[in-house]
Amino acid sequence: MPTSLVTGGAGFIGAHVTNHLIKLGHNVIVLDDLSGGFEDFVNNEAIFIKGSVTDENLISQLFIDYKFDYVYHLAAYAAEGLSHFIRRFNYNNNLINESIKHKIERFVFTSSIAVYGALTPPMRENMPPQPEDPYGVAKYAVELDLKTAHEMFGLNYTIFRPHNVYGEYQNIGDKYRNVIGIFMNQLMQGKSLSVFGNGLQTRAFSYIDDVAPYIANCVNMKATENEIFNIGADQEYTILQLAETIQNAMGINQSIMHLDPRNEVVHAHADHQKAKTIFGIDKFTSLEIGIQKMATWAKDAGARESSKFENIEITEKLPPFWVEN
Repeated sequence: MPTSLVTGGAGFIGAHVTNHLIKLGHNVIVLDDLSGGFEDFVNNEAIFIKGSVTDENLISQLFIDYKFDYVYHLAAYAAEGLSHFIRRFNYNNNLINESIKHKIERFVFTSSIAVYGALTPPMRENMPPQPEDPYGVAKYAVELDLKTAHEMFGLNYTIFRPHNVYGEYQNIGDKYRNVIGIFMNQLMQGKSLSVFGNGLQTRAFSYIDDVAPYIANCVNMKATENEIFNIGADQEYTILQLAETIQNAMGINQSIMHLDPRNEVVHAHADHQKAKTIFGIDKFTSLEIGIQKMATWAKDAGARESSKFENIEITEKLPPFWVEN
């Protein structure tokens, strides 16, 4: 039975990847500091350890104790807009040293299409990344680090660049990221939907079941070794179209509150031909079906009080909405 470390495993994507790894027969150790996840999201068959990937002593001891075969590095605070204001926080998540020392079989890293910046979509893996925010810069830095670790020490890796992933167990109380969860939470609280700018920004929104299984299973596929994959949905939508879809699924209508535009890429969606070919992907969950599944779960779970991110380092030009609400 292979043993896998999943960092960020109490978070949304990490919890789903953990579930799939357990189905695949892995012994899973979940490490999470619960800054963005919840312990009750962790599969009961996994071993949960509360701690941070920045705790070098803890990380070193875990590698000694459990002798990991695989590392799934899913720990990150995936908020591109907020990343401008938490720069030091962005760059502290790194498990590569211990993975090299202990000669693990594969390091699986969830990067982001944020590495492409404002390149003309659809973004393809062969495009030279041009990240425009610290989140994208940090992700690309780890990608480059993995490449050099492979060349220097033989550390094998697989990198995924997911985008706008949503679904059950997402933290809808996080007001800085995951627009679908934000909108659902606002609707259940009787609030207007907060939209930065005119709402004509476009994104492709990826249902979790179109992402997590491939991340989990990649270590069983030789063709994914030392490769980078865009992963997620093909069809892009405006934020206003998304808001309408969510209101229909929730059965709740509220007005749109347009906020000042923030510093963000306007249009971002990816090409997935490489993943389709290697993983045999032939269909995606439609936005309407995925949103309905998440809405059913969200209404059952109920609204969550929005929490303040405690590691904000720069307040200059911080959107007032994030401060006041």
